[in-house]
Amino acid sequence: MIKKLLASVREFRRDAVLTPLFVVLEVVMEVLIPKVMALLIDKGIDAGDMAAIWKYGIILIACAMLALLFGVLAGVFAARASTGFARNLRHDMYYAVQDFSFSNIDKFSTGSIITRLTTDVTNVQNSFQMCTRVAVRCPVMLVFSLVMAFSINSRLALVFLGVLPILAVGLGVLMKLVAPVFERVFRTYDRMNTVVQENVRGIRVVKAYVREAHETEKFKGVSGLLYKEFSKAQKTMAGAMPLMQFCMYACMLLLSWFGARLIVGGGMTTGDLTSLFSYAMQILMSLMMVAMVFVMITMSKASAERIAELLDEQPDLHDPAQPVTAVPSGDIVFEHVSFSYKGDEHKLALRDVDLHIKAGQTVGILGGTGAAKSTLVQLIPRLYDVTGGSVKVGGVDVRDYAVETLREEVAMVLQKNVLFSGTIKENLRWGNENASDEELVRACKLAQADEFIRQMPNQYDTYIEQGGANVSGGQKQRLCIARALLKKPKILILDDSTSAVDTKTDALIRRAFAEEIPDTTKLIIAQRVSSVQEADQIVILDGGCVQAVGTHDELLAGNAIYREIYEQQTRKGGAA
Repeated sequence: MIKKLLASVREFRRDAVLTPLFVVLEVVMEVLIPKVMALLIDKGIDAGDMAAIWKYGIILIACAMLALLFGVLAGVFAARASTGFARNLRHDMYYAVQDFSFSNIDKFSTGSIITRLTTDVTNVQNSFQMCTRVAVRCPVMLVFSLVMAFSINSRLALVFLGVLPILAVGLGVLMKLVAPVFERVFRTYDRMNTVVQENVRGIRVVKAYVREAHETEKFKGVSGLLYKEFSKAQKTMAGAMPLMQFCMYACMLLLSWFGARLIVGGGMTTGDLTSLFSYAMQILMSLMMVAMVFVMITMSKASAERIAELLDEQPDLHDPAQPVTAVPSGDIVFEHVSFSYKGDEHKLALRDVDLHIKAGQTVGILGGTGAAKSTLVQLIPRLYDVTGGSVKVGGVDVRDYAVETLREEVAMVLQKNVLFSGTIKENLRWGNENASDEELVRACKLAQADEFIRQMPNQYDTYIEQGGANVSGGQKQRLCIARALLKKPKILILDDSTSAVDTKTDALIRRAFAEEIPDTTKLIIAQRVSSVQEADQIVILDGGCVQAVGTHDELLAGNAIYREIYEQQTRKGGAA
């Protein structure tokens, strides 16, 4: 896990190496300062030697200035290394998510991915900076200070060795208690992000149903749980400070008692005792900083595992060794296709599907809720891989194509239409980034979107809010259809993407398809018979199986399911 995370340091490796180097130099200067101060007291002040006072005073100032310089350099390199590491880590995670297939994405909630990219990366970044500075500084300071203390008076320095085990055991117990609490905290963060995201995205529904109080209570519950868990962790870690103070004061008292007796007996100078007090502070503060490092590492351990989990997730869709890089036609063949979202042959969403769709045909797909209509068409651009059988486009198994090549030739308007924040032009050019303004207008005319765009204040330069919040459902659908048309695909899939437009507009869109893109294979998932009754063939899905295939007249005459749907809709006054 650590090796995988450290791979994101990359071009900041030099900064990461220089940081501990300057930290060590800073510590050396700080450790020398008490020793020089002892010499200043003993050989200068107590001896009344002004020359010695000047000599050791200048050395003291030089050590302090060098310590400051090395500290600043360590801070600069540490900041550069840690922020660069965090930037690369977010980059690697984001790009990993971009390569995920739908089945990979299904394993992680949106809130969880956001938490990993934000809070978790920040925790790991802080831990990385601590490891390159504090985690290096503390052990080095501890060892050097102990060496200097023993060089001054080995018997008196034994006081430190008596106190260290008490502090170490106490901190170890605290770490063990707090580690599982932090793991629960980050799972709660996931839940809170999900609650916030759902509320903000669905705020219109919340207000329409007057559910603000319910949503507030839901957020209050998860926020309260987060507060409770964090409070528990902080209360546990609060024990570190009293333990630290106990050990510090115990050291001071013991050093004062035994040091005073040694001074009176002539076994120690005042300068030596003063320097021992300084080394005592350095040793105990080092241990305290070690405790802080342990807390940060404990917090970031859970975050690091969650980040590594995302980075370790392998896309289950791969290009073959020698991929096909051209789609010859929009011909589609399903050969005994079975599919399960979990890869379980006993829990199939599609069962033994056999279909042959010729290039340029218009095919309607009807079926009840849960009939696996969307699942069927998602196999064509290889958003998922089949569990059994094969799907062929242009006579080639979709698994033999380069994924990018295949998807460039398949335009899909999903059931949940998505527009991104930006102008209408910017959204449309997702279909073809090099499309001219004339091509944009033409695509919008085919999708019956040009008229309402012209009525907007800035027309094609109108800004679309996040999620398309400032356009209606029907307008959003038509913009998404226009975006798909700009790809000039060999296969166009409309997944119930005209459900929010009126029947007249729906008919105009279908007529434009027939006249303007006759060679494009068109698959239309619909709830209205009127949307597909002019199709070359209509597929009836029921329970993940193809129940019937035929034209409108053939199915009306020979299929009970289709006839029932048709009669229900015509009784309501036509295709309503």
